[in-house]
Parts: sequence; C-alpha cells; structure tokens
Amino acid sequence: MRSVRSYDDPCGVARALDLVGERWTLLVVRELLFGAKRFTDLVRGLPGISQNVLSQRLRDLDQAGLIRTRKLGPPASARAYELTERGAALEPVLIELGRWGSRTSFKPGPELSIDALMLALKTTYVPGPDFDCELNFDGDVFHVVAVDGRLEVARGAAERPDVVAEMAAKMLRALVFGGRESTAAERDGDLRLIGKRAVFERFVKCFPRPEPL
Repeated sequence: MRSVRSYDDPCGVARALDLVGERWTLLVVRELLFGAKRFTDLVRGLPGISQNVLSQRLRDLDQAGLIRTRKLGPPASARAYELTERGAALEPVLIELGRWGSRTSFKPGPELSIDALMLALKTTYVPGPDFDCELNFDGDVFHVVAVDGRLEVARGAAERPDVVAEMAAKMLRALVFGGRESTAAERDGDLRLIGKRAVFERFVKCFPRPEPL
C-alpha cells in the first residue's frame, strides 16, 4: 500500500483534501455521479489520464470508502465502479466548484465528456418554466426534468417525456452554451426532436453561459 501524503491539519477542508485532493480524483468522482461505470468507460470519459493513474485513484477512493465495485448483470459481465453514499455526497461540492470554475476563462480544447456536460447543466441551471426531456446521445440516455425551480438529471430513459432529443453530446453543448439554433441543427441533420419542440426550446434557454471574471 502506498503512503498517502497528508496535510496533517485538523481543518475539515484539509481532511477532505487528504481524501480527494490528488490530481484526477474529483474528476473520477464526476464521471460516477450519474451511475456505475466500467474501467473502460472511465478511460473514455477521462482521455488525459493514464490507466495506471486511474487504477491508483480507484484504489484510493475505494480505501476511503467513497466508491465500491459491483458486477454488472447480463448481457454484460464485467466489474463496475459506483459511488457509495459518502461518495455521492460530493455532488453539491462538485456543482459549486464547477459553478466557481465556470467563470474562469479558458482556451478551446477537447470536448466535454457526456457526464461532465450533464454536470455542467446542473452547474449553470437558472430556474425557469418546467420541462421534461429525454436526451439520447447515441444510446447513452439521460432524463432531464425541471419542476418548481429544481433540476434533476439521471441516466436512463424517461417514462413519458414531453420531448426526446437525439444528438451528439457536442451538439447539445453548442445548443446550450454556444448559441446554435435548434431549427438550424435540425435542418442540418444534427438534431432530431420527437415530441414538443417548445419544451426543448424552454430547456436550452435555462442554462446561460457564465460570464468570465
């Protein structure tokens, strides 16, 4: 077992950083917020991380009681990683950290992972009219619903959404944060809407891009 560096400081912030302050650790947590993932799924969502570093971060999180492993049922037969209750409690921390960081200027770079994009929705959401949407990113499906000013995002299909939107993740980013018009995206074949267009229009307008500080 490797020796873990500690701040040796009784402050709660320091004790938290002893557990999740290593590089990549919180991004691994981010990728698990919306459900269990296999190792290969995590590698796909974190293209800059080496497999050795990812393995070490997963061991650290497991030892800290923030994640656990489980077997995926048929048709898949593989080990997956998921957050424990204590690990899931980091979600509001990540939302506030993302909200703070989203106002920092950045250079154009790689696309957001799908899970990072879903967290960005929770980070930038401004309450408005209710909506119930299903987002389908080539089979990776999310249910996004706003009720009474609260936004909920969950991986999986919705029972009776008002609208289903099929697109690539980068297209959603362009629509929500890049000012792309949904009518143009549909015309160009980059977006397919099934259901109420007006609901989708309400949805995309609830996430104003933060102004850099």
